[in-house]
Amino acid sequence: MLKRLWLLFAQIVTLLLAILFILSTFKPNWLDGIGFNGVSSITINESSIDPSTPNPGSHHEAVKRSMPAVVNIFTSKNVVKQKRNKKDSNSSQSNDPWFQFFFGDQAPNKEEESSSLGSGVIVSAEGLILTNHHVIEGADQIEVALADGRKTKATVIGSDPDTDIAVLRINIPNLPKPITFAKIESVKVGDIVLAIGNPFGVGQTVTSGIVSALGRDHLGINTFENFIQTDAAINPGNSGGALVDTRGHLIGINTAIYSRSGGSMGIGFAIPISTAKEVLEAITKNGGVTRGWIGVEPQNINQELADTLKIKPEGVLIIGTLQNGPADRAGIKPGDVLKKIDGKPVKDITQLLNKISAVSPGQKIKAEISRKGKDLEIEIQVGKRPGPKRQK
Repeated sequence: MLKRLWLLFAQIVTLLLAILFILSTFKPNWLDGIGFNGVSSITINESSIDPSTPNPGSHHEAVKRSMPAVVNIFTSKNVVKQKRNKKDSNSSQSNDPWFQFFFGDQAPNKEEESSSLGSGVIVSAEGLILTNHHVIEGADQIEVALADGRKTKATVIGSDPDTDIAVLRINIPNLPKPITFAKIESVKVGDIVLAIGNPFGVGQTVTSGIVSALGRDHLGINTFENFIQTDAAINPGNSGGALVDTRGHLIGINTAIYSRSGGSMGIGFAIPISTAKEVLEAITKNGGVTRGWIGVEPQNINQELADTLKIKPEGVLIIGTLQNGPADRAGIKPGDVLKKIDGKPVKDITQLLNKISAVSPGQKIKAEISRKGKDLEIEIQVGKRPGPKRQK
């Protein structure tokens, strides 16, 4: 009996499924009222706002104005791999008996190509690009990729390692509109800023943050430091890229980050546009940057050093002078404390560097020093600051 009932149930279900199949095939409109859980249709609220209307708080317009002027920079250089001693080598090839038979205990020199990437900003209709010195340092070839995908070779017009600024030039038709420079006086702590560059080589990227601080120095990054600090994400590959305000105007050149991992930790630094502009103008007009120099080795005076030497914690201690340099010829001696330049106090090494570098070579300055407790005024004829030694 149970078997007959089960057979009857199976036949009824089969018949119903067959009827449903026939209706769905030939009369689907008869099934319009039937849906999952009884829901035949759903209603979705879609925005009626014109898609071309910017979202509230969006920085799209600033990005739209500035991003075309930001370029990606690819550099390469040929590096000669130095001979390595067998004992210092972990290479399985160098331990091969046949390899040692032909080459001995040392591997032959081998030329390899080393490549790196960075960013830059088009700043003039003549194709001038601002970037970092460390992005193009030692490069044999420099290639620039524009935001529209075009690529071209670039030449170095000039470079200033002391501020980490370099100027490149490209020659390509239909250049994007150069970026607009902001007035550095308009930049305030707390302002929203955007960092544009090519982090990790993934392609042109925009990150946002605020101006965390101004005038950052004593970081040991450059000789002359006056950084804008920001928490906008700056990563490897962003170097030389643009830091812009919400108008899309250039306020700085991204240059360095504080990081323990190699990635952004919310502390990035940009060279202010005022410094970059000065270097740009000096390089394009004179071929390089000329700064004043007096040839001294200074040391900051902290309270401990002041107590040891029994002097006041003011000025800068001169611990050495270059023989026959400007300071040496003027009579400055090791142990002197340089307190003022042309009547203006000198608080630390950074301030001393900035004051001296701003003086044109050949001009004379009055230095107020303290020697063995006595104040003296010495006139120094400023010389030209020598360029950094090039690594061979």
